Amino acid sequence: MKPSTTPKRRQGSALNTSAKKTAVDKAAPRGARSQQTRFVSRLRAWGRHHRSMAWDSFQRLVRYPIGNLLTMLAIAIALVLPAALWLTLDSARLLDAELDESATLTVYLELAADEAQALRIEEAVNAEQSVLETQLISAEQGMADFQQALGLDDALAGLENNPLPISIVVRPANVDPAAMQQLANTLEAFSGVDEVRVDLAWVERLRNLAELGRRVALALGVLFGLGVLLVVGNTIRLSVESRRREIEVVMLIGATHAFVRRPFLYSGAWYGLGGGLLALGLLGVGNHWLSLPVAALAASYGASFSMPQLDVTGSTILLSCSTLLGWLGAWMAVTRHLSSMRPR
Repeated sequence: MKPSTTPKRRQGSALNTSAKKTAVDKAAPRGARSQQTRFVSRLRAWGRHHRSMAWDSFQRLVRYPIGNLLTMLAIAIALVLPAALWLTLDSARLLDAELDESATLTVYLELAADEAQALRIEEAVNAEQSVLETQLISAEQGMADFQQALGLDDALAGLENNPLPISIVVRPANVDPAAMQQLANTLEAFSGVDEVRVDLAWVERLRNLAELGRRVALALGVLFGLGVLLVVGNTIRLSVESRRREIEVVMLIGATHAFVRRPFLYSGAWYGLGGGLLALGLLGVGNHWLSLPVAALAASYGASFSMPQLDVTGSTILLSCSTLLGWLGAWMAVTRHLSSMRPR
């Protein structure tokens, strides 16, 4: 019988397998294996961390409602005054538009001018490109309006002749003072015209007051905006100091400044948003409280006036500005403290 060759074959196969493993081990890198994360995974983790920090910062505010509510109330008070002044200037802007529509020139004709001559002069005035419309007022109508305005019916009834001339009220297309003065000079050169009167002093005073109010509102907005930054910054500074040990620990294990700063930024944004909502509430209460007296005062002068209110756009702007100020105040406070903080 021939000897069996099966053990030799098995031995050779084992040697080949061992050699292959040795070659693979030599080719493979030694040490820990590294794995790269995809951009989508990192983006999802970033979003989850932002949501977690936003919710955690909101819960921290809810845990201490009284103190945080007082901080938001201080922010709201700082926002109410410039917002109320802005609303007042907005209503004054609407009043200025109405005054522009009422800006007119009065053309006084000579006393010897009759009605036919007055009609011809009115047609010539209407032919001017800078004239929007005209209204002819007879001497009798002018006297009647004068008596009704001053209440001098008995005193003027004994006059033998009407001393008032025929007049033409002109509404210009351009209410700029320089343009109106130029139009007045042009109309004074017409034959039969005695005088053209332009009374724009009160309009100029009102516009100067409106410009002053706009600058005051801007200055107050900047000053109270700085006040919001200080309020939020001081509150966040105290929060950072209370969590100083926690911050040092996470920085020891490799946390970046952006990671540490994130929850405090959300806290500042929540402070600003809450202050903006309280400011809207205070403006609504103030509007309701002052609407009746203001309406009664306007009615006593024969006018109608309603208190201005913030619309959706104005409310959105106010909330956006308050949230941004809260976030910026928190960022300034945390960045300043992190720059001086070193983990031990």
